[in-house]
Amino acid sequence: MRQFKIIIEKHTDGYVAYPLGLKGVVVGEGDSYEEALSDVKSAIRFHIETFGQEALESNSPDRT
Repeated sequence: MRQFKIIIEKHTDGYVAYPLGLKGVVVGEGDSYEEALSDVKSAIRFHIETFGQEALESNSPDRT
């Protein structure tokens, strides 16, 4: 399974999370850190299932 670095930012109205290494816009959000992380993981799975290998950046910082 491919791993992605995920950035999670705290904002006044909750948390926003986004992965590095994917083409297109993939964002998760939530009222807590855990909710944002769970949401972005779901969004990553959906994005890859929808767009396949084309969604992956060729120079992404991954670890296998």
